[in-house]
Amino acid sequence: MPLSLLPSFLLYCYVGAITPGPANLCSLSTALRYGKGPALRQWRGLLTGFSLVSLASVLVTYFLGAVLDQYVGLLSWVGAAYLLWMAWHTLRSSAGPEGQTPEAPGFLTGLLVQLTNVKIMVFCLMAMTSFVLPYTRSFWALLAVGLFLPFTGPAANLAWLFAGAALQKLFANHRKAVDIGCAAALALCAVSLVLPH
Repeated sequence: MPLSLLPSFLLYCYVGAITPGPANLCSLSTALRYGKGPALRQWRGLLTGFSLVSLASVLVTYFLGAVLDQYVGLLSWVGAAYLLWMAWHTLRSSAGPEGQTPEAPGFLTGLLVQLTNVKIMVFCLMAMTSFVLPYTRSFWALLAVGLFLPFTGPAANLAWLFAGAALQKLFANHRKAVDIGCAAALALCAVSLVLPH
């Protein structure tokens, strides 16, 4: 990647990482409901999952290259369906008896969220196919980007997590409204994935 593209690449990483998505909303929701400790346990799974997806994207991009472009649209529809399922699950968790809180999610939940998170799959693949492949087919250049990307999304997850922890007491009496808001944000993410840009 030419150095002149570095600001664009970093802006792409920032916007892709900080905008609402499954992992960010999961971090926020877990911190609001259970506090910082359980949310950090889940975050370790988010970090691990993001790293695995990023490294898998390096291999897929290296071996398949431009062939991936035709599948990005399909991945968007799969991702939208997954986000709608998460929105429904978030709403359903609010429907339980008042005062009853299910067990806090942990490492495995965070890992599974990321391993099924189409947003980061597309994010990683697009970073490599847009910023690396047009300029070089070097495995090492792809790997460098693949090793950098896990510092973007999980860092943003932490921002959402700490925001949720800071707001936990404020929202304690408004759990249903918060869950509805998170579910609506997930549904909006789903719609934005499949609408023409």
